[in-house]
Amino acid sequence: MERLQKVLAHAGVASRRHCEELIVQGNVQVNGKVVRELGTRVDPQVDKILVNGRPIRTEQPIYLMLYKPTGVITSVSDPRGRRVVTDLLKGIKERVYPVGRLDYDTSGLLLLTNDGELANRLAHPSYEIDKVYRAWVRGVPSQDKVKKLATGIQLEDGLTSPGEAKLLKSTPTKEKALIELTIHEGRNRQVRRMCDAIGHPVITLERIRLGFLTLEGLQPGQYRPLTSTEVEKLKQGLVQNRKSRPRSR
Repeated sequence: MERLQKVLAHAGVASRRHCEELIVQGNVQVNGKVVRELGTRVDPQVDKILVNGRPIRTEQPIYLMLYKPTGVITSVSDPRGRRVVTDLLKGIKERVYPVGRLDYDTSGLLLLTNDGELANRLAHPSYEIDKVYRAWVRGVPSQDKVKKLATGIQLEDGLTSPGEAKLLKSTPTKEKALIELTIHEGRNRQVRRMCDAIGHPVITLERIRLGFLTLEGLQPGQYRPLTSTEVEKLKQGLVQNRKSRPRSR
């Protein structure tokens, strides 16, 4: 027996928090009765569970790592008919959703899953999972500007949380430079806005690592399932981060 909101999240209905809202609002039925109590325990293999009148799908959890290429939308559909990340998942029958997002012009590591609870934790800044990006930027940032990227940049939606920043190399002509930036947040176009703020706009941007996961062995457009060991390590890492790191202010 599992808590109802956890079952809904694992079925891909929504994030765990949103599932709790659906329950409280009376949108969930179990065996023909509306359930509003959080923490109600159910057996998804036995109980008939409806959300907004529709039965949930009791799929097995699936975890995929995709090397997202540029020119693809991080979504499961697009009203303008552009290619979306799920178009790249040939042979995957389960309904999966991207964890967080990468911009249309950004490539790199993207996780997709039908485990709503894990997706919500991975995307939430309080768990502070490392997101490592490499960006080619115009010009060569000074060491002071690189340090500023690490300590925090004032954006229109507030000061960014501390992270890490490195200047890896620059071209002989000094027209552009490669920087590596580690952040823990997931604000809209955050890395691009941070680089704009120091006067060095991004030319190309790629996410190369998420936690301990890297793109090793994948080419743009390719994906692979996470191993059971990787999934467990990812979950354990979230728990450890929550306990050991002070929350960002």
